[in-house]
Amino acid sequence: MAPKLFTIVTSTRPGRKGPIMAQWFHDYATAHGGFENEIVDLAEMGLPFFNEPNHPRMQKYEHEHTKKWSAKIKEADAFVFMMPEYNSFPPAEFTNALDYLFYEWNYKPAAIFSYGGVSAGTRSAQIARLHLASMRMTPLPEGINVPNFAAHISDEGKFVANELIEASAKTVLDELKIWNEGLQVIRKK
Repeated sequence: MAPKLFTIVTSTRPGRKGPIMAQWFHDYATAHGGFENEIVDLAEMGLPFFNEPNHPRMQKYEHEHTKKWSAKIKEADAFVFMMPEYNSFPPAEFTNALDYLFYEWNYKPAAIFSYGGVSAGTRSAQIARLHLASMRMTPLPEGINVPNFAAHISDEGKFVANELIEASAKTVLDELKIWNEGLQVIRKK
């Protein structure tokens, strides 16, 4: 059974392009063959601003949306976060989604597919890596960074990658596979 990779769309705002880019990455990852792939869209998860009365480390979830989110994240072996940059930071929904849980994230590798203007979302990606590490995830130094991402959206509304983006995606998937194999040993303890 192939390990499970979640591509998590972190932007929830109207007009966002994360789902388009996530679909491209999902298709690329499927062709790569190293993982069973699924897109998880935070807009569809509908998590309200963190509202659990107990600390996530206690895993005493009271709300159905948290129980559903916990069960979903437990399924995954690795993550790729689709990360735009808002005011040089990750979307608030990304932080909120992470903060709902703790143990469910532990000892799983994560990569960031960042996109934006000239900076390609790299400032938000760096900040996000700190948060991922604090959740005991292993954030890869490798990532997929797309500057001027709007130029990669076709008239038909599809993301069109170039050789550099494809090479970055391959590297990320190869590294996630290696790290997942190693971290599975820790997760089984």
